[in-house]
Amino acid sequence: MTDTAARPLQIGDSDHSARTYEVKTYGCQMNVHDSERLSGLLDEAGYSPAPIGEQADIVVFNTCAVRENADNRLYGNLGRLAQVKRERPGMQIAVGGCMAQKDRETIVERAPWVDVVFGTHNMGSLPALLARARHNAEAQVEILESLDVFPSTLPTRRESTHSGWVSISVGCNNTCTFCIVPALRGKEKDRRPGDILAEVEALAADGVIEVTLLGQNVNSYGAEFRDRGAFAKLLRAVGKVEGIERVRFTSPHPAAFSDDVIHAMAETPTVMPQLHMPLQSGSDRILKAMRRSYRTSRFMGILERVRNRIPDAAITTDIIVGFPGETEEDFVGTLEIVRQARFAQAFTFQYSKRPGTPAAAMPDQLPKEVVQERFERLVALQDQIAWEENQAHIGKQVNVLVTSLPDSEHGRASGRAADNRLVHVGAAGTTGLLRPGDIVACTVSEAKPYFLIADGPAAIIPTRAGDAWERSQADSCGAGPAPVEGGPTLLGMPTIRTRS
Repeated sequence: MTDTAARPLQIGDSDHSARTYEVKTYGCQMNVHDSERLSGLLDEAGYSPAPIGEQADIVVFNTCAVRENADNRLYGNLGRLAQVKRERPGMQIAVGGCMAQKDRETIVERAPWVDVVFGTHNMGSLPALLARARHNAEAQVEILESLDVFPSTLPTRRESTHSGWVSISVGCNNTCTFCIVPALRGKEKDRRPGDILAEVEALAADGVIEVTLLGQNVNSYGAEFRDRGAFAKLLRAVGKVEGIERVRFTSPHPAAFSDDVIHAMAETPTVMPQLHMPLQSGSDRILKAMRRSYRTSRFMGILERVRNRIPDAAITTDIIVGFPGETEEDFVGTLEIVRQARFAQAFTFQYSKRPGTPAAAMPDQLPKEVVQERFERLVALQDQIAWEENQAHIGKQVNVLVTSLPDSEHGRASGRAADNRLVHVGAAGTTGLLRPGDIVACTVSEAKPYFLIADGPAAIIPTRAGDAWERSQADSCGAGPAPVEGGPTLLGMPTIRTRS
């Protein structure tokens, strides 16, 4: 669909090199991956990233539509920028991502100062749409109904010199009643294995030592070309790429998760002992209402088989509280599964009614106060379990991939252990500079529910990724230190910086 909504637009300098941009990212790992591509497209078009703390000439919102408050967040931020734009001739605002795909007709109506609206299937059009909006002095709204160009073929600006997202598929073939993603990102489309391996090899050549394979349902990879064992084969192949030391993936689906993937994880040394396996509910009745094609017995069977083959695996999950019709008995079932599963971490969500999903029209929508009370009970239980599991690591040696420089408050650098636990490493116990991308061998001295602390002697293991980070600092000489990862970390994986 292509449509144009006319309204006046201030036209500024057309010299791209003099114009700066900022990409604000909300939502899932796929959006983080997409934002790196959007930044790469703007770089290639001649724009420059705005220095931290300075107002950008172009602000791009890469949006999420999964949570109910996504609309409020977007329109609140757009409202705050309206006055900024009035005082800044030539400034442009673009809205892309899942909410743009969903609310294509209403964004410019509610925020007429927006210049560009583009969907999940046509990210590559952003520079052309910005130029067209300036030339025509009116908003450009372009939403395609199917994928135009596979996102991973677009230019990219990666915010991490040591870790990289690698998309293996886009879209989803599942029909979960609470989820709007299939409607916004379409049916699953798989990349060819050779293209994926070529991207991983290119990342390794740039100094990246950790890759995360990304898809809405990674373990159904291969369905498009009718190879049920494709994902396990891909894990093994990526694990053999020279220079790659850590391989992760997210997110699988319990219904399609097969033993060949477990064997590939156990038998490929570079595949990390970590698994994110979404549960969503511990009630079989609710799982059926969610149209999740597995039951709790299958879910727990997967966890048992993973732990039999990979005893030190850290397993994380997603859980939705307060799905329509959820009874106290259903919720108690979820608490019981959490007690049995002993998750390292759980990402817990209060059910969010999303227009356009079957669940939104279901009867027995739960009162907010009931959902909140159950949510708090679940979080308290999981926090206690996570703390107990982390305490079991005190005294153990862990190899931490450093992701940030030491902070000024505690003198600790942050990073991720092999099992993806967040570890804060005391720099005082090391010799030399803790560079993002290097690995530190250290001993856990303290545990909290959400992270570990390693204060004491530690050995720095220099890596090619650390060398790449040091080169990035030299390249930024004269412009201050290059930004490193900071702020909240989604599932402990590489993040793109956002400033709001």
